[in-house]
Amino acid sequence: MSIVADPPPNSLGAIHGEEDQQSFPMNDKDGNCNAVDHMIGDGKEMSRLDPEGDGVTEESTPKIPEGGERDMWSRNIDFIFACIGYAIGLGNVWRFPYLCYKNGGGAFLLPYTIALLVAGVPVFFFEVSIGQFLSLGGLSIWKICPLFKGVGYAGLVMSFWLNVWYVMPMAWALLYLVNSFTSKLPWEGCDNDYNTEFCYANYSYSDNTSTNPTEEFWERYVLEKTETIDHPGKIRWQLALTLLVVWVVCYFCIWRGVKWTGKVVYFTSMYPYVMLIIMFFRGVTLEGADKGIIYYLKPDFTRLGDSQVWLDAVTQIFFSYGTGLGSLIALGSYNKFNNNVYKDALIVSVINSCTSFFAGFVIFSTLGHMAHVQHVDVENVTASGPGLAFLAYPAALAQLPISPLWSCFFFSMIFMVGLDSQFCTMEGFFTACMDEWPKYLRRYKELFIAVTCVVSYIIGLTLVTQGGIYVFEIFNNYAASGMSLLFLMFFQTAAVSWFYGVDRFYRNIEQMIGYRPFIWWKICWAGLVPALCLGVFIFNLIEFKPLKLADYEYPPWAIACGILLALSSMMCIPGYMVYILAVTPGSIKERFQTCITPQWTEEDIRKGLALPRDGRYKPQGPYQDYLPPSYATAVADGGPTPV
Repeated sequence: MSIVADPPPNSLGAIHGEEDQQSFPMNDKDGNCNAVDHMIGDGKEMSRLDPEGDGVTEESTPKIPEGGERDMWSRNIDFIFACIGYAIGLGNVWRFPYLCYKNGGGAFLLPYTIALLVAGVPVFFFEVSIGQFLSLGGLSIWKICPLFKGVGYAGLVMSFWLNVWYVMPMAWALLYLVNSFTSKLPWEGCDNDYNTEFCYANYSYSDNTSTNPTEEFWERYVLEKTETIDHPGKIRWQLALTLLVVWVVCYFCIWRGVKWTGKVVYFTSMYPYVMLIIMFFRGVTLEGADKGIIYYLKPDFTRLGDSQVWLDAVTQIFFSYGTGLGSLIALGSYNKFNNNVYKDALIVSVINSCTSFFAGFVIFSTLGHMAHVQHVDVENVTASGPGLAFLAYPAALAQLPISPLWSCFFFSMIFMVGLDSQFCTMEGFFTACMDEWPKYLRRYKELFIAVTCVVSYIIGLTLVTQGGIYVFEIFNNYAASGMSLLFLMFFQTAAVSWFYGVDRFYRNIEQMIGYRPFIWWKICWAGLVPALCLGVFIFNLIEFKPLKLADYEYPPWAIACGILLALSSMMCIPGYMVYILAVTPGSIKERFQTCITPQWTEEDIRKGLALPRDGRYKPQGPYQDYLPPSYATAVADGGPTPV
C-alpha cells in the first residue's frame, strides 16, 4: 500500500503515475457506463480483462478480502443497542449521581450540559462517523493521515488495559450476587466468621473504633484487604473464580462476531433498565426518599464558581461516553455506508445522559431512606465509585424488607451494566487488530479472542490478591482515564480536523447520509474539543496530586508504575511519528507532506471515498458515480473513447 496524493476529478491515470496513458469507461455488470470502473491502458486491456466479452471483467468481480469477509450488523437497531450498552456503564450508576450531589445538585446540570454539547455528543458522533465511513477499526482508519497512526496504537494499548481492570467491578458484583441468595444478607449482621469484635449492626452508632457489617463484609471478606500495597498477600480464590466466570461470559458474548453480539446486546442493554425502573418505584415509595432526592437535586449555584465543578463535568462526559478507545469507531464500522449515523448518535447521546440523571433518583431515594432510618444527614451515607456500589448502597439495601431480593436486583444490574460496556470495549480492541492484520488474525478470530482473554485474566489476577484493591486504583486512575485519555483525544480530533481536513470530513459525512449536519459539530471538532482536551490536560498536569486510597498514600514506586502505565499508551503517538518520518524517503518537508497524505486504496477510489481536500468539487459517492447520459450514449455509439 503506497501513499498517494488526493486524486483530482477524472485523473485516475495520474494516480498510477501514467499520465501518458488513457482511461476507458467500461460497462459494469448491469450494462451501464460506470465512471468508477475506468481502466488504465491502451484499449487492448479490454480483451484481457473481459475475455468472454460479456461485460463482466476481473475488476468488476468482487474480491474476497484478505482473511475473509468482514461482518456487518444484521439490522441498524443492533448498532443502536450496542452503542447504548457500551455508553451506559458503571460511570452512569456510581459516579454521576455522586458528582451531581457533590457539585451543587441541580446546578451541576449546567456545566454537565455544556460539556455534553461541546465534547460528549460531538466526539461520539465523530468516532462512529469515521468508523462507518471507512468500515475499519481504530487502527486502520489512520490511512487518512498516516502521521497520526500512533493515536490508533495508543487507543489499542489503552483499551487493553481497560479490559484488564474494568472486569473487576463485575467480579465483585458477581460475588455479592452469589451471597445474596440467602434468607439474610451476610452484611446485615455481625455474626459471621470474618466479623471483628468492633462490628456494630446499628448503623447509627459510630465512634473512632467501631465498624459496620457492610464495611467488614467488603474489606474483610470480599477483599481481605492488606494494610499497604507493599504486602499483596495471597490470591482470593473466590474472586479468582468470579473473575474467570466474567471472562468466560465476555468471550461467548463476542466470539462469533457482531451478528452474534447484536443479539446479545438486546438482553444486556435492556436488563439494567428493567432493574432501574423496578428499583426506582421501590425507592421513591420508601420513607425518607424525598430527603435523598432533595439532596441530589437541590441547586447550589455558588459551586459554579469552582473550577473543579467544571472539570468534573468534562471528565464525567468523557468517562461515561467511552470515547477515545476505538470502541465507537469499531461499532460504527459495521454499519452500512449510507446509514444515518447522525441520527443514531443523537439518539444514543440523549439516552445516555438521561440514564445518568435517572440513575440518580434510584440511588439517592434509597440512600435518603437509609439516612432517615439512621437519623443522620444524607451526606453521611453517600460515596462515589466502588464505595457507592459496594458499601453505601448495600448498607441501604440491608434496611429494606425482603432485602435479599433487592440485593439480587441491584447486583445483577451492576453486572449487566458492566458486561455490555466490557465486551464492546473488547470488540473495539479485536476489530482494530483484525482489520490491521486480517491475514493472520481474522481467520483465527475465535482463537485470537480466547488467547487475549486468557492473557488478560492472568494479568487480572494481580487485582484479586489481598492487596488487589490498591492495584485496581492505579489502573483506574492512570491506565485509561484522566490525562492519558485527554492526550489521545486531542491528537485524534486535531489530526482529522486540521490535517485530513474538517471540511473534507464533512463532505464524507454528506456522502453517507445525503446532507451536511449542523455546522456546530464542525466548530467543535476543529476548535472547541481540541482546546478543551488540551486545557483540561494542562490543568490536571499543574494540579497533579499523588494517588491516595482513603487515607492511605501510595509510595513513590507505586505512583511511578501508574505513570508508566499512562505513558505506555501516550508515547505511542510521538513514537510512531518519529518512526514514520524516519522510514519515509525524501527531504523533511517531503516526508511530512507524504505522511499527512491519505493512503487511498484502489477500492477506496472505486467507491468514491477519495475526495480532494479542496471543497470546490462536488462529492461523488458510491451511489452517485455514473457519468452523464450524453457521455454514456457517445461511448455506446462510438466504442471506447479516451477521456
